Amino acid sequence: MNLLFIGDVVGQPGRRAISDQLPGLRQRFKLDLVVANAENIADGAGVTKKTANELFAAGVDVLTNGNHAWDKKEALEYITTEPRLLRPHNYPDGTPGTGWFVATLGSGHKVGILNLMGNIYMHPHLACPFAAAERALAAKPDEVKMVLVDLHAEVTSEKMAMGWYLDGRVSAVVGTHTHVPTADERVLPRGTGYITDVGMTGCYDSVIGMDTQKSLKRFVQKLPERFEVAEGLGTICGVLLDLDEATGLCRTITRLRVNESIAQTKIKVA
Repeated sequence: MNLLFIGDVVGQPGRRAISDQLPGLRQRFKLDLVVANAENIADGAGVTKKTANELFAAGVDVLTNGNHAWDKKEALEYITTEPRLLRPHNYPDGTPGTGWFVATLGSGHKVGILNLMGNIYMHPHLACPFAAAERALAAKPDEVKMVLVDLHAEVTSEKMAMGWYLDGRVSAVVGTHTHVPTADERVLPRGTGYITDVGMTGCYDSVIGMDTQKSLKRFVQKLPERFEVAEGLGTICGVLLDLDEATGLCRTITRLRVNESIAQTKIKVA
């Protein structure tokens, strides 16, 4: 089973790159499922129905989330009507939406997607993601062999710990949030695919997707400046996962970086 996970989609450049490139990627890599982190899709912070539907129309099957889940107020209502849009599963009981979704593929196979948020240096401070993962897996139907975990977290050690904690029990643990791709993708000893951070899908001529000059004003001059999404060529960063349908474990994990075709098209599989 071929799955593509796309890292944090930032604003219009990220959405545009997906609309431009994903149809071809689905065909080229015979993708069975596409999941993307969507917490930054609307003006760089939050999710709206319009921006989510844009990604669904482009071929994304499930959207995960993070600490910007509620930056757009309409998300509070929209998430209750759209099961393919998740929020971190370790939010308190009663929070709109859920962090668990089971996708049924055309082949009949089922894939569970679990969205979690880390605690260290993250706001808001949620319940323990390790305990939340344990509860979700304990309730998982037996027919769901494959499970993808998106851990949205700041600290690399917390993400690595989750990878080892769930090794052999889930198909893959992918890290999101820092917008910088890491080069540590691997299959852990018991068969779980892992990467500390998938990276950002957006404009890389920027400061993690935001306008460079406005970001420099905040850092250099120490003056308040509203962040704005950078304009420019969009790049998809993701990982390709080859999963064993019978065992639910990961055969291979491969980094993928694709530029939109406005200026040039360049596909690099690292």
